[in-house]
Amino acid sequence: MSAVDELLARARSRLTRVDPARAAALQEAGGLLVDIRYALLRERDGTIPGALVVERNELEWRLDPTGAHRAPEATHHALPVVVICNEGYASSLAAVSLHDLGLHRATDLVGGFQAWRAAGLPVER
Repeated sequence: MSAVDELLARARSRLTRVDPARAAALQEAGGLLVDIRYALLRERDGTIPGALVVERNELEWRLDPTGAHRAPEATHHALPVVVICNEGYASSLAAVSLHDLGLHRATDLVGGFQAWRAAGLPVER
């Protein structure tokens, strides 16, 4: 197994990952979906209605509820957060980083945006 595969496995062992239906239900219940895909992918494939778009390099600063640069949506450490990348790999590492900031309910979407779209859930162009 490669080093990055081991890193990913360790990250995922810390998460309770969710499928698209569960992610949609969490959003409906007040949880925050966070799209970390880069602009080209969002332009190509669309976005999830209501998801907060935060590119990966800004994620920790925008989601830290105690930070000066936080997004208005980052209100408290108990906020349910589902991180979404394109296919569900980078989002696992990002969600663990949010855990390390104290966002203990952060997780990621299995299969990423592509799984969301394949499940027939809403996408905005």
